[in-house]
Amino acid sequence: MKLVKVHITLKEGVLDPQGKAVQGSLNTLGYDNVQEVRVGKYLELTVTDDANIEKEIEDMCNKLLANPVIENYSYTVEEGVTQ
Repeated sequence: MKLVKVHITLKEGVLDPQGKAVQGSLNTLGYDNVQEVRVGKYLELTVTDDANIEKEIEDMCNKLLANPVIENYSYTVEEGVTQ
């Protein structure tokens, strides 16, 4: 088994209303040093060993997990994960 960690973030220049709301709330709470917040997604997938795992992860991200038009993604694959 392997553990895949996927990070998804909005591309630079894409408006992030959720990030703006979080920033506003932090500023309201007195955290005035917070200038910008960008909200993203983090996913963990436990997968079986497969010689094509890198290609499969790319396919999963491009077809479902991320929107390649407005989002960037990166991932790592950890070896030897047990359940």
